[in-house]
Amino acid sequence: MRATGTEIASRARGDVRHTDVLVVGGGPSGAACAYWLANAGHDVIVVERKRYPREKTCGDGLTPRSVKQLEDMGLGEELAGAGHRFSGLRSHGFGRTLELSWPDHPELPSYGYVITRKDLDALVAERAAKAGATVWDGTEALEPLVEGGLVRGALVKRKPAPDSQGDSAAGDRSPVEVRARYTVVADGANSRFGRSLGTSRNRGYPLGMAIRGYWLSPRHDEPWIDSWLDIRDGDGNVLPGYGWIFPVGDGRINVGIGLLSTFNQWKAVNTTHLLQSFCDYAPSSWGISPASACGVPTGGRLPMGMSVGPHTGPTWLVTGDAGGTINPFNGEGIAYAYESGRYAADAVHLALSSGDGLALHTYEERLQAEFSLYYKVARAFVKVIGRPEIMRALVTTGMRSRPLMEWVLRIMANLLRPDEIGPAEAAYRALATLARVIPE
Repeated sequence: MRATGTEIASRARGDVRHTDVLVVGGGPSGAACAYWLANAGHDVIVVERKRYPREKTCGDGLTPRSVKQLEDMGLGEELAGAGHRFSGLRSHGFGRTLELSWPDHPELPSYGYVITRKDLDALVAERAAKAGATVWDGTEALEPLVEGGLVRGALVKRKPAPDSQGDSAAGDRSPVEVRARYTVVADGANSRFGRSLGTSRNRGYPLGMAIRGYWLSPRHDEPWIDSWLDIRDGDGNVLPGYGWIFPVGDGRINVGIGLLSTFNQWKAVNTTHLLQSFCDYAPSSWGISPASACGVPTGGRLPMGMSVGPHTGPTWLVTGDAGGTINPFNGEGIAYAYESGRYAADAVHLALSSGDGLALHTYEERLQAEFSLYYKVARAFVKVIGRPEIMRALVTTGMRSRPLMEWVLRIMANLLRPDEIGPAEAAYRALATLARVIPE
């Protein structure tokens, strides 16, 4: 860890709050971690820089993996009421379309939801609070508190609450020391707090770029989420990425594109222009036009494949996008944010209940067991499709075969069955065998 934190012993004492666990970031991973820890009876404080409900750049699609985590937190009824349920993926490429239902799985549901992060993150944070966590939104973690070389919480600053007109109340609040036995870093892909502890991204691993916006559409309640595997730039060149249209169900659709850094010209691509090209290319029945736009599209970079580390320190853990846990196969981050937050909670619970801080290392062991080989296969795959001619050949071949695309969906959405070996499982095992012996 870099010595950038505030040494507790050298500071004048001000307001101090003690807790078992401080969670920095109240998005999917942080809120899930806080829920599971509070549910286990621990004292938890979550600090979220923005106020709920807040916008977040995302595709807003929840696969069965995400739905399971939310239902495990007791949010099934709320999710069904607030989200738009869909049956699977409608895939488009080079003039062909296939409707692919979510595959059967013994542990996961056969449906997904589209729900804006503005609504979703507030739901999960509220659930964490109901479980007993203290949630401070509008609160920024300024820097870690360090004592004897160990992180012991953070110096945080709470913004004044807005008045009834939405304006910030007069006055300012002094920073507060939140002293914690353990700190969980879950402040997203940019993770300023994580970087202050010494985390960094392995630049040899793939990075994603994505941009999305909302449009009003007569097809806002379609029963599928749609993806295009042949996105093109303004000159008609096919690029190694994908475009999506996800029906939100409230009159809007979420439209976006994703691009991979394994494409050797990715830095030269203007994603705003690429999104516009995709909107121009999309069927007119979606009603995508400047007149139906709901605002300016927003985007960001996506660290993938557990590319950010370390994930564990003596008294701290890094989860979700802050740890680069996004799936390289499909750019999905929410499910892995929930799952890694839950794994972190398990490790911290073990450390607190046993009194042995070394139990935090079970978190890294769990991440490796659950994701390491799968992500290695995914990283190899995205390197291959980084060449446009190979991407074109694979998509053209795949779109001619429904069984093949069903296998691909099961692999890329990480929905492989643990209880039997079908064609998709057999294909993945063959790839995994190669990945084990081939260095990156």
